[in-house]
Amino acid sequence: MKKLLRSNKLVLSLFFLSISFLAFLFLNPNPYSPTPVFADTTCDPSSCPNDDPDKRAICLGEQIDKCTAQLNDTKNQEKTLKSQLNLIDGQTKVTELKIEETVLKIEKLKREINDLATRIDRIATTLDKLSEILLTRIVQTYKYSNAVSTIDLLFSSHGFADLIEKLKYIQVVQAYDKKKLYELQATKLAYNDQKQDKQTRQQEAEKLNKDLENYKTQLAQQKKDKDELLRVTKNDEAKYQALLAQARAEYLAIQGIIAGLGTENEVGSVNQGQRIATVINGPSCNSGGAHLHFTVVKDGATLNPFSYLKAIDNQNCSGSSCGNSDADSFNPSGSWDWPLNSPIKMNQGYGRTWAVQHTWVGKIYNFHNGIDIEGSSFEVKAVKQGILFRGSYSGEAGCALPYVRVKHGEEGLETLYLHVYY
Repeated sequence: MKKLLRSNKLVLSLFFLSISFLAFLFLNPNPYSPTPVFADTTCDPSSCPNDDPDKRAICLGEQIDKCTAQLNDTKNQEKTLKSQLNLIDGQTKVTELKIEETVLKIEKLKREINDLATRIDRIATTLDKLSEILLTRIVQTYKYSNAVSTIDLLFSSHGFADLIEKLKYIQVVQAYDKKKLYELQATKLAYNDQKQDKQTRQQEAEKLNKDLENYKTQLAQQKKDKDELLRVTKNDEAKYQALLAQARAEYLAIQGIIAGLGTENEVGSVNQGQRIATVINGPSCNSGGAHLHFTVVKDGATLNPFSYLKAIDNQNCSGSSCGNSDADSFNPSGSWDWPLNSPIKMNQGYGRTWAVQHTWVGKIYNFHNGIDIEGSSFEVKAVKQGILFRGSYSGEAGCALPYVRVKHGEEGLETLYLHVYY
């Protein structure tokens, strides 16, 4: 009997030792913890290591920060064509670095996810087998303890001390079985944690994939911006400075008119839809081509015209090209008629527009306080009844910018119509 119990005790010890070892391995997976790499003080991704993807990704992140700092310095430079081209080139470089960094992060996550999937599958099978074996062992232990009564143990024992030893052994085996069952349950909880970790990493990988697509879109747009700038300026500094001067003159003129600094004459009452001016057909003072700059003002502050204008047929050309998804918002939700006949072609929207973010006008202003539009004719009409004023503003461009203003019945509300004659 002693030999049998000792043999079973040895087997159980080895069995539970193997369970503890597997649990230790599972609860202490080898983490991905690459050592940070510190690159040079210059913005130079070529200094990043190529033999270790994880270290290169960290190094690229450092280079992105340095390149971004250099970009901020470039933005503060003199407004020249060369500095603008350098700015675009710098933005392109940063975007390319972000693309490479994101690709490396995605590849790292894929390796971790595959590793977790393999570990989860292996441990799941092991846990099922261990659970079955352990439960069987517990049942057998209890059966043995129930089958062998105290009287049987008494008669089979060689004295009182031997009996006490046998009873203690049975209790120890039962307690040990229960303890190992709890350990197995803890291992299963860790297994569930690993599954959650895998899901989290998969979600992170999905986000990085979206970021990657956005970076690729940005890169393509930055290259377009540079090509467009070179096309418009023909790589001529004088031409670029002329464009900046024109944008600056128009901006200052609009600000002056809004502030009430224009020279005006009151004309009288006008009705909604009544003709009040005509768009200048071609380039004019502070304008490179025929368009109407329409602004809504209340108490000296500009408002979004789309909050007042009604829906209308339109062609949105305010982005990189007509109809492109990067165009400014065209979302009229009001009740006013439009100042031009439909269909409306919008060249620039309201607010922080595409042109502000991607063309030279962003060097002059960062917020477009009206909308630039064209219509099917050059006739300009009052969007709402009010008092009409005709005016002009002479700014730094050396010419007078003509405009009309309609003061409406609401307190402080008025509309401005620029680049017109009357």
